[in-house]
Amino acid sequence: MSNPITNDRPIPRPGVLAIDPYVPGKSGVPGATKIYKLSSNETPLGASPHAIEAFATLASKLDLYPDGSVARLRAAIGKRYGLDPDRLVCGNGSDDLLHLLSLAYLGPGDEGIFTTHGFLVYKIAILSAGGTPVVAPEHNLTANADEILACVTPRTKIVYLANPNNPTGTYMPFEEVKRLHAALPKHVVLVLDAAYAEYVRRNDYAEGIELVATNENVVMTRTFSKIFGLANLRLGWMYAPAHICGAINRIRGPFNVNGTALEAGIAAVEDVMHVEAAIAHNEKWLPWMTNEIEKIGLEVTPSVANFVLVHFPEKSGVSADAADAFLAARGIIVRAVGAYGLPDCLRMTIGTEEANRLVVEVLRDYVAEARRG
Repeated sequence: MSNPITNDRPIPRPGVLAIDPYVPGKSGVPGATKIYKLSSNETPLGASPHAIEAFATLASKLDLYPDGSVARLRAAIGKRYGLDPDRLVCGNGSDDLLHLLSLAYLGPGDEGIFTTHGFLVYKIAILSAGGTPVVAPEHNLTANADEILACVTPRTKIVYLANPNNPTGTYMPFEEVKRLHAALPKHVVLVLDAAYAEYVRRNDYAEGIELVATNENVVMTRTFSKIFGLANLRLGWMYAPAHICGAINRIRGPFNVNGTALEAGIAAVEDVMHVEAAIAHNEKWLPWMTNEIEKIGLEVTPSVANFVLVHFPEKSGVSADAADAFLAARGIIVRAVGAYGLPDCLRMTIGTEEANRLVVEVLRDYVAEARRG
């Protein structure tokens, strides 16, 4: 039974304590001599050497405020992607921007839509703004335009679509994204979360720049945490219509991008060769990991990102929890995804060659042992 509400201490507004806190992937294993961290989809190539050098230049300037407008970073992003810097907003990771969009466009009684296995932050952002989360079913672990549209009501104000999706690695083809957008009411904000866009090698995929450029209710969010290797600095950006940028700039923190992230971000976005190397590494090892794990007898959801979702159905004699523990005992950290409604799965980042080969070897040992047992 819950404790009765009293007036002897501050009480959060209704709904706040009903929010399940976000739990990140594990970062360590007690007693392990060497850790292979495949739980957070970090790039195995690390940050660009130019970004590391730029970060170091701030060591003697930690007492100074950064540029609150991040004008040089927005200009660098705009130059790289051919975008108007005035239609860009940067944040403390793309999570920051996802929250700000909910705060700007949702209130009590309003609804925000996301899909069954969509990024956990969407629900938290909607609830934080006082809105009501609405979950659209997926088909084969993939977002479906018709299912999302079936959830739209007069109270819908925002739709979050992770494309590609985390943790499934699946994506919605661009023609379907356009069809979804065309059927949405004009006052509904469609947020295309393209955190893993750089990894996608499919001809029918687009990150959403075209839709944002030609419409008044589409936003694309991106991150420096994945392929750019700046997860520790927390840096993200969004491309949006001018009026949406205006709204977000009114409520964001005045210095929501720190100076080290600003300088490293400029260097990272300009280092095209480093990004190309990361893409090439993923193109080689994503299919290799998928094929090798399938040879073991485990199902892998086809992924276009830098991770794979591996299934451990208990009816076949294996268990996600047991596999997680087996891997961890050997220093391999992967991501349990029960919080995403996938208790029989583990998400595994594409790592270094050494890590990739080791995780396959250890999974092979686990499956053989589990099915003998």
